[in-house]
Amino acid sequence: MNNLKIGDLVAKLPIIQGGMGIGVSLSGLASAVANEGGIGVISCAGLGLIYRNSAKEFLDASIEGMKIEIRKAKEKTNGIIGVNIMMALTNFGDMAKVCIAEKVDVIFAGAGLPMDLPKYRTPDCTTKMVPIVSSARAAKILCEKWKNLYDYLPDMIVVEGPKAGGHLGFKIDQINNPDFAIEKLIPEVVKTVAEFEEKYNQEIPVIAAGGIYTGEDIYNIMQLGAKGVQMATRFVTTHECDADDKFKQAYIEAKEEDLEIIQSPVGMPGRALKGEFLDKINEGLAKPKTCPFHCLHTCDFTKVPYCISVSLLNAYGGNVDKGYAFAGSNAFRATKIVSVKELVDELKEGYDIAVASKNK
Repeated sequence: MNNLKIGDLVAKLPIIQGGMGIGVSLSGLASAVANEGGIGVISCAGLGLIYRNSAKEFLDASIEGMKIEIRKAKEKTNGIIGVNIMMALTNFGDMAKVCIAEKVDVIFAGAGLPMDLPKYRTPDCTTKMVPIVSSARAAKILCEKWKNLYDYLPDMIVVEGPKAGGHLGFKIDQINNPDFAIEKLIPEVVKTVAEFEEKYNQEIPVIAAGGIYTGEDIYNIMQLGAKGVQMATRFVTTHECDADDKFKQAYIEAKEEDLEIIQSPVGMPGRALKGEFLDKINEGLAKPKTCPFHCLHTCDFTKVPYCISVSLLNAYGGNVDKGYAFAGSNAFRATKIVSVKELVDELKEGYDIAVASKNK
């Protein structure tokens, strides 16, 4: 596999581990991936719950938890560490500021277009700014806005297709529409981004995400112009994944028909594993009575059927009957828990076989 260059940063492998909240990808998983040459990513979603004993207020605990996880990751690796921040978070700005102050290598921002992310940069900022988009149109709009408002272009762009786990930037009827498949999106975004690369003499690697599972998948999507891939689902069933083993076991026991599209309180559709909790939600048997966290701009507890933060926290901690797991379209293919090293070696081997097959 080729290196992945992001400005002056160089990852030995073109593999980014996708950010997964609440608590599924923290410093443990992120540092393990970074140590194998990829880019490890901490999710900041829900840190205020995981670190609620660190501060009285949810938002203060989020900041404290973010600092702790970044520092723990840096103690475990000299590799590249990123943080995923959802635009829907009420404390998006605070999380961005903490990441920049703590010298995180990369900020990945999604679940909405991060139009003002560069405004948080400081004069000594070394953190790369990477938006997550779902179309060439979104990539163009964002590049134009960033350049016009901040004289800054994305250091890299992640294109997330409809086969991803978690929140999806697509309408329900687009998710299974081949016109929105990642194989179609990547060439479109690469072409759009090339105009900005040429005009401003700056490389902007385009990364493919969603439904990429094997080394052969990595090879095939890179043949379409992607400079690398972002993978989340595959890293769940690793020993180093920060979630409880019961969470990982839900993936291993899942069948293809256990994956469903839900409407998340974040205001976006999402792909998740079916289970007792979602069955109750579908039957109207659960509803939040208060909102002690105010963690999402887009969530009104009087209208949503459940608290997404509490349900994801329950699943992360192993209480899967009182929560659920987000998952990519290939989650059912997991059969056992392996180390991050074993997984990366498998992906490299699959990639090399695909290259050899192509060159026959």
